[in-house]
Amino acid sequence: MGLFDRLRGRKRAGVRREASSEDADHLVAWAGQRRGVEGFVEPRTAVTETTLMLIAHDGEWTRRRVDGPEAAFKLTRRLGLPCYEVAKVGYPQRMRDYQARQRILRERGDA
Repeated sequence: MGLFDRLRGRKRAGVRREASSEDADHLVAWAGQRRGVEGFVEPRTAVTETTLMLIAHDGEWTRRRVDGPEAAFKLTRRLGLPCYEVAKVGYPQRMRDYQARQRILRERGDA
């Protein structure tokens, strides 16, 4: 990354962004505004750090980076949320149903 890229705030492709306190703050606030929230830990990949996906009772979801699986489980324990590993249990059907409803709304121009 060159000097001017840093000043412009550009990031290099292929450089992973670490989890931040803003990520954790977002997850805490999001979970506090919804009911029936469960956590799903997504493993680190070649492109992305470990992430925690929170899914509400209606399938609405959000995803943010966390500092590893242990941090995800610690955060969900603190919030009193159940938490699962996506690699073991997969994503819940309600999330896929929510995505399908959102896609229909976008296509109709309602969203």
